[in-house]
Amino acid sequence: MSVSLFKTVSLSATRNFSVWAPAMTKVSDPIQALFVEKIQEYATKSKASGGKLVDASKATETALQTELDKVAKAYGGGAGIDMSAFPKLDFKDVEVDPINVAA
Repeated sequence: MSVSLFKTVSLSATRNFSVWAPAMTKVSDPIQALFVEKIQEYATKSKASGGKLVDASKATETALQTELDKVAKAYGGGAGIDMSAFPKLDFKDVEVDPINVAA
């Protein structure tokens, strides 16, 4: 009985260690560390750009505006509409005629 208990505890400890050991290290993979570093760098640049494209040239911004104007013309009704904003939805309740049931 104690042998099976020892095997169970040993197996459980091995599984738990293999799951938690990578999580306990700060960075286990240099690729992962580089990825996290680039994400943090992008977040810093994005905050500094004030919501505009990060590291964008004038040509890139012009191309983006041209494409947004095309989409606005095709789907929004005309140029000058902000197609990057979330649409305003307006749902109105339909008035339902009551049914008079005489018993």
